[in-house]
Amino acid sequence: MSGRRIGLLFGSFNPVHVGHLILAEHFATRTDLAEVWLVVTPHNPFKAAADLLPDTRRLHLVQLAIAGNPRLRAEDIEFGLPRPSYTIATLDALRLRHPTHDFVLLMGSDNLPGLPRWHESARLLAEVDIYVYPRPGSPSPDLAPFPRVQVMAAPLLDISATYIRESLRAGRSIRYLVPAAVEAKLVK
Repeated sequence: MSGRRIGLLFGSFNPVHVGHLILAEHFATRTDLAEVWLVVTPHNPFKAAADLLPDTRRLHLVQLAIAGNPRLRAEDIEFGLPRPSYTIATLDALRLRHPTHDFVLLMGSDNLPGLPRWHESARLLAEVDIYVYPRPGSPSPDLAPFPRVQVMAAPLLDISATYIRESLRAGRSIRYLVPAAVEAKLVK
């Protein structure tokens, strides 16, 4: 493809936090990607849906978090797709909507070993470049079975949305874990 290379960072973003934003900015400014789109996933088939904030609220928080950054974009394409959301179906929909773009998946090294179990994984691995970023406690992945996968240097971050949600439930501060605009919407 001759179009712009767009990185896709999929996530529940429940809520979006500085770890997500640091990774997105890193890939948008230190790789061959023109932009990084944060794809808000309504329901990850490997996670329980019960603990999710409403879809539109998570999307709004991502929009607040990236406001003013022209290289980052909040993407809600999965809201109109069948659930649970499958990465290959999302890619197909994005390619139809943006036929001149070349999409690249961004994923943590902890997700790579499970990739062969993903829906239509063989097709995904054949059609898409994947940039893998290191995750704390995750060993360096064996890339032999994944010729279109590259491990990229990126900041090692150990911040989780689960920790943030637990902090909120306990009435503890989440300052500096999320952007101030996101904190203002979450802390009442």
